[in-house]
Amino acid sequence: MAQSVASAPAPSFSQGPASDRPPDRRPFWRHTYGAVDLGTNNCRLLIAKPVDGGFTVVDAFSRIVRLGEGLSHTGRLSQEAMDRAVGALSICADKLRRRNVSLSRSVATEACRRAENGADFVDRVRDETGIVLDIIEPQEEARLAVLGCHKLLEPGDGPALIFDIGGGSTELVLIEQIDGVPKIRSWWSAPWGVVSLTESEGRIALEGPDRLQAYGRMRERARRAFASFASTLPSHVEGIRLLGTSGTVTTLASVHLALPAYDRRAVDGLHVPVDAMQKISTMIAEMDHDERAALPCIGRDRADLVVAGCALLEAIVEIWPAEKLGVADRGIREGILRSLMARDGHIL
Repeated sequence: MAQSVASAPAPSFSQGPASDRPPDRRPFWRHTYGAVDLGTNNCRLLIAKPVDGGFTVVDAFSRIVRLGEGLSHTGRLSQEAMDRAVGALSICADKLRRRNVSLSRSVATEACRRAENGADFVDRVRDETGIVLDIIEPQEEARLAVLGCHKLLEPGDGPALIFDIGGGSTELVLIEQIDGVPKIRSWWSAPWGVVSLTESEGRIALEGPDRLQAYGRMRERARRAFASFASTLPSHVEGIRLLGTSGTVTTLASVHLALPAYDRRAVDGLHVPVDAMQKISTMIAEMDHDERAALPCIGRDRADLVVAGCALLEAIVEIWPAEKLGVADRGIREGILRSLMARDGHIL
């Protein structure tokens, strides 16, 4: 059954326990804030300063690290995956120092939640980079994603569905907006993301002559994972709204626009007809690896995982059949920044 979001846990910050630090005497409006999001597939950093009604980005970083690679088979983070993640987090730590970030939060999600050695990895990250990772629960992940992207929803008064297709899980959040503020009605976390769903089918099947059948099996797994949540969703909603935040939706939106290279300004806040996204999903599922890699906004980094993302997206639009899909190139990092700034009294 759908689960209600509990209150968020207290954040932990990269600069260490408050009791170990001298008090920061700067006025809160002079703070520079940082957010690190270590997912199953990506490591992302955002550094920003508050401005009237929002914030301005000072620095950013993103790298595909595939921390959860092989996790579904072994139950553990591999040495190679941890090394890649630590390398990316070392760059994040350097940027946090060079930008004089005074307040930050660093979170880890599904891969670290599931891995037997997730806590050991967090200890290694702290020892080698100084970053203190907070392994957050799915409901906190959902809350931060909604906080980071809800402003991109189409105007309306009825319930809306926001989703985040990650590497190891997919979060679905049903919200309603009251005076422009999102109120979470229910949420669901499914144990399938682009990495875990790809590994469930196997790359050989996905690249073989029967790849469309493999794609159908992945879609069915996603449907089953969403079925309990789907049964709780309201029916006969007029003007339903749908917003997605993930590499899947931004990638498919880029293909829809036929962009020669990824352009966040063109994608973030775009609203695409759902039937167009479904056609693109089918087209991508029919392609082999080299054909997908040849598409400019997919490339070799995403060519093996994007098919699973398409399967998850198709399952989502089946349970919440909106006419348009809102696309957000923002999410957990922005949610962290807004949380930290709001705590300091900024009106965002």
